[in-house]
This record gives sequence, C-alpha cells and structure tokens, in this order.
Amino acid sequence: MEWFNDLYGWQQALLATTFTWALTALGALPVFFCKSVSKNAFSLMMSSAAGIMLASTFFSLLMPALEMAPKFSYLILTCGFILGGLLIILTDIITGKLHLFTDNATKKRCAVMCIAVTIHNIPEGLAIGVAFGALASGSGVGAVSAVMLAVGIGIQNFPEGMCVAFPLRANGMGRFKSFFIGQLSGAVEIVAGVIGALAVTFVNGILPWALSFSAGAMIAVVCSELIPESFSEGKVKATVGIVFGFAVMMILDIAFG
Repeated sequence: MEWFNDLYGWQQALLATTFTWALTALGALPVFFCKSVSKNAFSLMMSSAAGIMLASTFFSLLMPALEMAPKFSYLILTCGFILGGLLIILTDIITGKLHLFTDNATKKRCAVMCIAVTIHNIPEGLAIGVAFGALASGSGVGAVSAVMLAVGIGIQNFPEGMCVAFPLRANGMGRFKSFFIGQLSGAVEIVAGVIGALAVTFVNGILPWALSFSAGAMIAVVCSELIPESFSEGKVKATVGIVFGFAVMMILDIAFG
C-alpha cells in the first residue's frame, strides 16, 4: 500500500471513486441476466450501507472537522452540515416536481429515479474526495477512515446500480442500454471526488467546511434513501443491517484510524 500513500490526494480520490463507480456498474450488470432482484438481499445491502455511512459521517468527517476547525468551530460545523443536508433536500424537492413523461407515470418514475440517484452521487463523490484530500495533506483523517468511507459508499452504490437499471429494463429498455444508464449514474462520483480532493488541497481553510458539508449531505442521503428503502422489507432485518454496518466501521476506525 506504500505506492497508494505516495499518490497525490486527487489521485487517491480518483482511484477510490473509480472503485465506487465499478460497484455501481456491478450492481447494474445482473440486468443482462434477469429483470428483478431479491427484496431481502436488497434490503440487507441498503441497511448495511446505511450503518457504514452513518459511522463514516461521524468518525471520518465530523470528528476530523472538529479537530481542525479554528475558533467558532461549532458554527462552522453546524453551517456546513446544514448546507450539505439542504442540498439533498432541495434535490429531492426538485426531482419530485419534474414534469417529465407526464403522459406515462412509469417512465416518469424511472426518469426521476435516474436523475435523483445521479445527483445524490455528487456529494458522495465529494465526501470521498474531501477525505482523501485531507489524508494527503495530513489534516487528521486516517487512511482507514478514508478507505472505509469509500467502501461504505461503494456498498451503497451496488443496489443503486440495480435501482436504476432494473426499472429501465422492466419497462422495455434493452439490456445494454439499461446497464449503460445504470452505471453512468455512478460516474459523476469520479468527477466530484477529484474536485473535492483538489479543493481541500489548494484552498486553505476550506477543509472543516467541506468535511461538515459532506457529512450533512451523507446524513440526508441515508435518511431519505437508504433507511426508508431498507425498512420497507421489515424492521428487524434492517435494524440488524444498520447496527452491523455501523459496528464494523466503528471498530475499524477506532482500531486502525
């Protein structure tokens, strides 16, 4: 892993977000073989990813932001966190009011899902980029924290690839086109990750803001997308997945962070 540690922050972010994109593509890949996926498996993946991302929000984003923030750190973290959450809330409102395919409700749901997933992937890519940019600059984020953040987002991206590809396939779109659009929704994370890493590398003082902003966006994504989806198939299974994902991330971060 020494070669990875010797890379610039934007290069690390590029590799990490390429990994998360690859899991998006992997999630869309089964569309070549079937038109649906087990609801129980989908729920478990979503809840585990929610637990990992919740722990990542605290251990990998907010705690480092608090440690490196200057005076009035509570204001910086609070404002950044709220702005990140507002980004996702506004995204949900805008995509919900899109007047696409008004003559076909099914196609409209597919279009809104594609747009929503794609837009939500932007702050996730930003969070990865900020984490690796902070790691490269020696600003308090540990290697395990940054890597596990990417792993948690990648796990979440796997069912997201399914969320986009399978509805398109079920509504008559070809296998290849459904797969292509499904994997494309995760490609924006690569661009956002590189931008996030470059921003914290070259702009002094932005790191606490960027970390808390990413944390707010991540919490909003978890609450608006992952938790409702995972609990739709049963409270017990979803709770087990969230607790398991959070515990794994917490153990790894405390032991190796």
